[in-house]
Amino acid sequence: MTTQQRSFLIRLALLGLLVGLAELNAGEDEDYYMQELLTRDLYNQVQIQETPVASIPAKKAPKEKNQVKTSGKKAEKNKKTAGTTPNSISDGEGQYRPVAEECPPMGLETMKIDDFQLHASTTKRYGLGAHRGRLNIQAGLYEDDLYDGAWCAGRDDPLQWFEVDARRLTKFTGVITQGRSSLWSSDWVTSYKVMVSNDSHTWVTIRNGSEDVIFRGNQEKEIPVRNILPTPMVARYIRVSPQSWFSSGNICMRVEILGCPLPDPNNYYRRRNEVITTDKLDFKHHSYKDMRQLMKVVNEMCPNITRIYNIGKSYNGLKLYAIEISDNPGEHEAGEPEFRYTAGSHGNEVLGRELLLLLMQFMCMEYLSGNPRIRHLVEETRIHLLPSVNPDGYEKAFEAGSELSGWSLGRWSSNGIDIHHNFPDLNTILWEAEAKKWTPRKTSNHHIPIPEWYLSNNASVAVETRALITWMEKIPFVLGGNLQGGELVVTFPYDKTRTQGVTRELTPTPDDHVFRWLAFSYSSTHRRMTDASQRVCHTENFAKEDGTINGASWHTAAGSMNDFSYLHTNCFELSMYVGCDKFPHESELPEEWENNRESLLVFMEQVHRGIKGVVRDAQGRGIPNATISVEGINHDIRTGILAVVEQQSQKPPHFIWPGGHTDVPAADGDYWRLLNPGEYRVTARAQGYGLTSKKCEVGYEMATSTCDFTIGRTNLSRIKEIMERFNKQPIRLPHSNKQLQAPRSRERRQGTS
Repeated sequence: MTTQQRSFLIRLALLGLLVGLAELNAGEDEDYYMQELLTRDLYNQVQIQETPVASIPAKKAPKEKNQVKTSGKKAEKNKKTAGTTPNSISDGEGQYRPVAEECPPMGLETMKIDDFQLHASTTKRYGLGAHRGRLNIQAGLYEDDLYDGAWCAGRDDPLQWFEVDARRLTKFTGVITQGRSSLWSSDWVTSYKVMVSNDSHTWVTIRNGSEDVIFRGNQEKEIPVRNILPTPMVARYIRVSPQSWFSSGNICMRVEILGCPLPDPNNYYRRRNEVITTDKLDFKHHSYKDMRQLMKVVNEMCPNITRIYNIGKSYNGLKLYAIEISDNPGEHEAGEPEFRYTAGSHGNEVLGRELLLLLMQFMCMEYLSGNPRIRHLVEETRIHLLPSVNPDGYEKAFEAGSELSGWSLGRWSSNGIDIHHNFPDLNTILWEAEAKKWTPRKTSNHHIPIPEWYLSNNASVAVETRALITWMEKIPFVLGGNLQGGELVVTFPYDKTRTQGVTRELTPTPDDHVFRWLAFSYSSTHRRMTDASQRVCHTENFAKEDGTINGASWHTAAGSMNDFSYLHTNCFELSMYVGCDKFPHESELPEEWENNRESLLVFMEQVHRGIKGVVRDAQGRGIPNATISVEGINHDIRTGILAVVEQQSQKPPHFIWPGGHTDVPAADGDYWRLLNPGEYRVTARAQGYGLTSKKCEVGYEMATSTCDFTIGRTNLSRIKEIMERFNKQPIRLPHSNKQLQAPRSRERRQGTS
């Protein structure tokens, strides 16, 4: 066979292979190959920048002004620009000032960069492949072969590299690195070089004059370290090449690249995947001061439907501000359900906080513009938004910046408490009572009281948690959602496993079918939660479960806000994990708003699914604290005891709670019971009254079915009431003379005999 024939056969085989690959994966790669053909000439024409940076001798390097400790207004200004000031970089011989220019993250952490854009020289094993080299990615508890916490090279030498393909011309400005997420090993890179290329074959190393720049890496595995390039570099590919690593570990990295994609009208792939919002909202990260100002602006724009109040203070004294959105703010209206969204119980999970700030702006503006959907929500629902449960923790994360706060900085309260899991464990109380067959006679299946030890001053309870409990007890919430971060999933109770010592176990509530619907209503309307092509954030593929999971099936957690809300109040509470990135860059907020906007609205509307009504006595008066039971569901609810209204007079209130409210007796006897469509046998009972049952039907339309009850007093309760009135003494009735004489004559006859 001649050389020409051999060459022809090789080309034919390669062509057949390419055709086969195109047929297997045409749906995913067609756009990519299209833009490759369209822009190849443009890539070839671009010359990589190699502008040298003048070296500054180390001895004469002046101290940067921004290294001086600041306070007051200047410190607040620095907080607003946190994450934008470049670090200084050493090349081993001298120092230089990098250009003060920084692009946003390209999206390794947010999954905008997909697995096929990440490559590496070698890989230790699949679970430590290049696709795992993403900033803040978390390993599984047991670190199996599929989901480990970094890219790790197959060999430990300076020839290894980690590569990102931007798929278009990009202005690279910086690199952020971490070590490996692991409970069992210590692996991180202490220094590295950076190289760029237009064709992935010819590479240029970032230099400072005539020397390659050696960037300082990590000193431990969790705290991110950012390095800004001495001058922005325009290219398509970028590589990070480790030069040294922890002496007792291996070459392992988690990476984020800072880069600005250059305009490219021919890049069809990019244009197809862009998400653009038309809502004119304030898309930025808000400090505590900015948050208060924004809430004030919303209140001034919509004074007739909004009211700002606070439910208490944080450990450091910051007020926990909430905003109410209703057509009659400040008052509980009989027959109108109460809904709540909370966010920021983990201070570094910032996306939920910003989503609630965007939501209050959106609802105000849409209400003013006459949006019928928003008007109906506002007029038929009393909505409460609490955007920052843990403002102390948020301020810590905000000061570090979106890319440098890491996975845990600011998560806990200032005294080190995880607020979301700081509630009393009522699950154990209920399950022990059920095992002893004390329910429902000795122990109720609902409104389980808080243990005395938890109420003591010595208990390890955050002040923020106590404020939340007081708030939850004062307002008759029907449905609630707390926004979390770091995953894409909706979780529902129970969050604690029933079997002791088991870390994962399906533990459903009696209302499991209702909770599953509520969770699905959010996940199914989210742009990414149920997307089968969505890459897992860390180790769990929740898309196969429709983006929802029972909390205990994921990981057990005692004392969660969800379980407490279900067992101590009437409110059904769920957790929405709204993004892989806990603290996304400001540039990501418009897209994240689009991802979650419809879900936030749809979930609120679910508060009108089920039955509602009033329990009255024979005289038509509402009965507080009456029990509503649904046949076949071993979980009851109760009618309202006191309505919370705004204090409007100067008279001493019955009880003033944070925010300037007072409890005014308003025993309307109203209730709401979330149920899926169907026909139910419902019973109403109250202490001192009889019981009444009736059939109540829930339709498929988004409207609560009315199911009222009238119950009468029992004879025993009437007798007890009369005896209480007379201090439990025998009732002496007035007697006539004949009645008094009859016993005397009888006594005389008995005496004579």
